[in-house]
Amino acid sequence: MLIIPAIDIKEGKCVRLTRGDFNQKKIYLDNPRDMAIIWRKQNAKMLHIVDLDAALTGEMTNFEKIREIVTDLDIPVQVGGGIRSVDAVKRYLDIGVSRVVIGSAAVTDPKLVERLMKIYRPSQIVVGIDAENGIPKIKGWTESSGLKDFDLALRMKSMGIERVIYTDISRDGMMQGFGYESTKRFAERAGMKITASGGVTNAEDMKRLIELQPYGVDSVIIGKALYECNFPCQELWYAFEEGITLDHNFSTARKK
Repeated sequence: MLIIPAIDIKEGKCVRLTRGDFNQKKIYLDNPRDMAIIWRKQNAKMLHIVDLDAALTGEMTNFEKIREIVTDLDIPVQVGGGIRSVDAVKRYLDIGVSRVVIGSAAVTDPKLVERLMKIYRPSQIVVGIDAENGIPKIKGWTESSGLKDFDLALRMKSMGIERVIYTDISRDGMMQGFGYESTKRFAERAGMKITASGGVTNAEDMKRLIELQPYGVDSVIIGKALYECNFPCQELWYAFEEGITLDHNFSTARKK
């Protein structure tokens, strides 16, 4: 189970929202690059970055901030938020972003996904489905799509998309556990590679996530729970990822 720390950027700062509400934000660091370095030192194998400003406007407001992170880190970075054109995808991939996440545009402009899949590998393009009560929301979670989440997934699958980032909006940022039933239902019907997102709070949630591996859930994006230190980060990676060696001195210090 790959654990992917989330970095949300708004107005150039590293923030976390509650249920995607832009009026309920908490600033953690003024420079998102510093946060990225912290997660890398905590043994992160990948980062998930969202340009929240772009999610609302479609303008790549925090592009230079993201470029700094991608340039300075030696691990894959996936980026989402307001990516609605081939040119935007190209700009991100050209600076070294590993995966680009298509969100609202998968609903509003599905032909964009068709064009992207003719240009890029499936490993480079993923679709983010952020759903509330099984209905995807778009444009920074401000509008309903009117579709069923699994219907959207199957449409994307038919175009060649292999991976979906699935977020249960009702759980995101609430620190009350992730949507086990909603994620399981979605994964069963979609039949795709799934990165779970939203609401993972502690190690118990991680254990429940592992139960969903047979349905294609192989990774998880964690945000607020890491920022609020709900579990020792390196011990978390050590417990749920293979091939990671936990520093003996760190482990001993934690036990004390």
